[in-house]
Amino acid sequence: MIAAPIFGFFGDRYNRKFLMMIGMIIWIMAVIASSFCKPGHYLLFLTCRAVVGIGEASYSTIAPTIISDLFQGKTRSRIFMMFYFAVPVGSGLGFICGSEIALLTNSWQWGVRFSPFIGAICLLLMFFLLDEPVRGACDGATQESGADDEDRGFWSDCKYLFGIKTYVFMVLGTTTSFFSVGCFSWWTPGFLGYASATIQNVPVVTDSELSYINTMFGIVTCIAGLLGVAVGTFVARAWTEGKGCFSYCQSARADVYICALSMFIALPFLFFGIVVSEYSINWSLLLLYFAIMSMCMNWAVCVDVIMYCVVPSRRSTAMAVDTMIAHLFGDASSPYLVGLIADALCESNTAYGHYFALQKALYVPCFVLILAGTCYGLGAFTVENDKRECEFAMGANPAQPANSPEDRNNLVVPQNEVVDDDEDEEGPQLANHHNLQQLEEEEDLINFEETGDDVEVIENCVENCQNLDFLPPVIPWQWNDEQVRPKSGQFVEEEQFDMRNLKDADESSSEDENVGGTSSNS
Repeated sequence: MIAAPIFGFFGDRYNRKFLMMIGMIIWIMAVIASSFCKPGHYLLFLTCRAVVGIGEASYSTIAPTIISDLFQGKTRSRIFMMFYFAVPVGSGLGFICGSEIALLTNSWQWGVRFSPFIGAICLLLMFFLLDEPVRGACDGATQESGADDEDRGFWSDCKYLFGIKTYVFMVLGTTTSFFSVGCFSWWTPGFLGYASATIQNVPVVTDSELSYINTMFGIVTCIAGLLGVAVGTFVARAWTEGKGCFSYCQSARADVYICALSMFIALPFLFFGIVVSEYSINWSLLLLYFAIMSMCMNWAVCVDVIMYCVVPSRRSTAMAVDTMIAHLFGDASSPYLVGLIADALCESNTAYGHYFALQKALYVPCFVLILAGTCYGLGAFTVENDKRECEFAMGANPAQPANSPEDRNNLVVPQNEVVDDDEDEEGPQLANHHNLQQLEEEEDLINFEETGDDVEVIENCVENCQNLDFLPPVIPWQWNDEQVRPKSGQFVEEEQFDMRNLKDADESSSEDENVGGTSSNS
């Protein structure tokens, strides 16, 4: 939590691969060192466990930015989905492997030591296989948006980030959702253990029963987390593209909608899972399964929203600030607060007394999900505008397939003629100046100031197309001259120039010449 801003600051300015490797080495050494702490050295053990967070801060803040620079669009969403599979899978395997190894070896130390071996493998793979990507390359960025400003500091980045309304709403939603998720991941195994002892009417829960509950909860967390991240990503993508059942309600705000709905869907399952635990552990686990799956639906989607609303040169800092705030006011404090409430409500030092005290205390993070869903939902009002402003700040020019249907909406059209929307069998027709004025009123086109280079560029394009036997692709035409930028300052998509009409006109003139020549000869 404390180290996240440090790694975020350096991650926007230096080699991210080596920063993650440094963090991974710190993590491995801290985990191994914590397992050798003696019972009388609690402060040393606590320090080692705190240092573990330094390593986690490195890849939790930097890894998403590398993914965003390696992939884009639908592929990026799927890669984020696979990346955030690690959260539920790691948590579930921690419960399963840690408890089983500790039970077999009769030592909790060996339950901790198995994870550094996995970390060492990841470190080697990172060293040999990972290459540092160019920031913003996959977003079509043509400028670093302040990355070269030597006077830009951490507070300047924070001021920029908190000026993005969507980012603020995502941070608030993540913080409140972490409050609930962190609390339940900490207290649920013990809570279900007390519930089992209460159902069996025994004063304490046995070690074997507690190990069984830890294993079952780990399995539930793994499966529910995997399905939750996958379902959230695929539903958000289908909703954005208008596929399947979303064909009549396609929306560019789908990512934010999924984040909000996941919190509201999880609420009833979580509430009744707490209530039913008094009567059946298995039914409680089933309801908690659906609750965990719903709460995991927003993980990859939320990060994807942050990535496309923040410029590449500040994305590591954005993830760092989000991580720091979410952990500080979320899962770092919620278990302690719920524990205080449970201790205040506990009437007897028995399994029965602890169970009912925890049951009442866990209702607090349960209803915090309402606040989380509300914060995410507010982002729906700002996400489209913030995404456009981010693309404009990058000078982004995303690539499109040649002669795709979208090209007709991205043409750079001369001031006195436009491509008419009404097409006949002969192809597109040219509208007159009156039609242009009408089209401007209907579609709110933005006029550019004329420059002397326009005529020269068009003449060169005509000359280059005279001897072509194929239809040339769409040529991206990026306006670098400030004279042709819109004076309003609002975002304009990068215009493209289509030479289809020029080629058709040239072919038509050639045919007329041939016909004229034939007539004269005859």
